[in-house]
Amino acid sequence: MHLSQVAARAQVQAQARQVRNIIGFLFSSLILLVPTITSAMCPVCTVAVVGGIGLSRWLGVDDSITGIWIGAALMSMSLWTINWLDSKKIKFYGRKILIFLVIYVSVIWPLYGLNIMGHPINVLWGIDKLLLGMTLGSLIFIIFALLYLFLKKKNNGHAHFAFEKIVLVLVPLLITSGIFYLITK
Repeated sequence: MHLSQVAARAQVQAQARQVRNIIGFLFSSLILLVPTITSAMCPVCTVAVVGGIGLSRWLGVDDSITGIWIGAALMSMSLWTINWLDSKKIKFYGRKILIFLVIYVSVIWPLYGLNIMGHPINVLWGIDKLLLGMTLGSLIFIIFALLYLFLKKKNNGHAHFAFEKIVLVLVPLLITSGIFYLITK
């Protein structure tokens, strides 16, 4: 094995450790927020976020931007699934954590298996572009979902305007996508 191959392998292993740390941090952060926001999102929000994924891929934009939309979609689907289980009165110990793990791992694992994620050249700030975007997209989605719930509570349980829930989530995602477009341009 050549010295360059050893160095490349060491770099990939270091990036894999970073990825595991980020995923661990992401799930730890999400677990703290899950109980308060499971009723925050609806199927319309999920469809809107998934539409963003298709559009960004169709336009050929950077993986960090696509990752933002994937992360938001995964968060939305996780919350939507928890909501659905609640509506069916299906409850069991650890279900919220299990739902997040199953949904996120079912997307991240195949991306690594197909070398779409984890490629040493496809990084930004030393982190895989898709993973970075997914982490940011998930965090942005959950933060602005919480903001919506806070604003709604302050307004006697009513939205301030039609589709406020969607606007409060999509606008920050669009702004973040624009920022990453400028960064990766």
